[in-house]
Amino acid sequence: MERKNKLIIAITIVAAIGILAVVWGTFLGGPDLSQGDKSILVLAVDESESRPGMGAVDMAFVVDLKNGSISNYTPIYPGGKAHPTQPEPAEAQSQGAGSKLLLHDSLWDTNTQQGMEYAKEIVEANTNMTPDAVVAINTEALDAVIQAAGPIKVDGQETNISAIDLVRENDELHGGSMSRGEAVMALASALSTAANNPDKRNAMVQAALDQYSKGNIVMIPQGSFVGLMASKGLGSVL
Repeated sequence: MERKNKLIIAITIVAAIGILAVVWGTFLGGPDLSQGDKSILVLAVDESESRPGMGAVDMAFVVDLKNGSISNYTPIYPGGKAHPTQPEPAEAQSQGAGSKLLLHDSLWDTNTQQGMEYAKEIVEANTNMTPDAVVAINTEALDAVIQAAGPIKVDGQETNISAIDLVRENDELHGGSMSRGEAVMALASALSTAANNPDKRNAMVQAALDQYSKGNIVMIPQGSFVGLMASKGLGSVL
């Protein structure tokens, strides 16, 4: 897997649990994520990999919530993780992918919500984790939400670059002073601060809604973020 795709997934955590959670406050029903110990499976989708569906799952995270606030996140590397019963698409099999549906290819078909269910089942079958909700988001949506925040400050310095570039600049693997995890949380903090500005917050929510309408963001069950954002502000979630 390319390092770029791993960085994309790291940023996904920030967008999905921070800014995007605001949007889902408009839906009804679903499990209450604001109380007790819950978890969310976040799928980072690379839409540049051509296939009928949303794209390729290049990496994933399970985000643990305690009473609506992030308590931990665990990277889930797709390599070798397959569904116990569902078959891999015929085209992928012909390319040597094997007979069982891979997490990487779980969103291959056009039925994205079914694919997200398959992804959840793959994670459950290959780990001891059982997510309560699933988020899929592609790179176009991530950049749109971050750009809507306008120039943001990371460690006191104003910046207006893409999420991937920001993490690269703050990633010790690329000569920066932060670890990748520290860089992710630095961006999370910066976005949280930006969202305290009502104008920026509204722009970020509108960007997320626009990306949702385009199918670049999908969450199941749709109503699962109601209780989370009803009881928690954006800053406290991050």
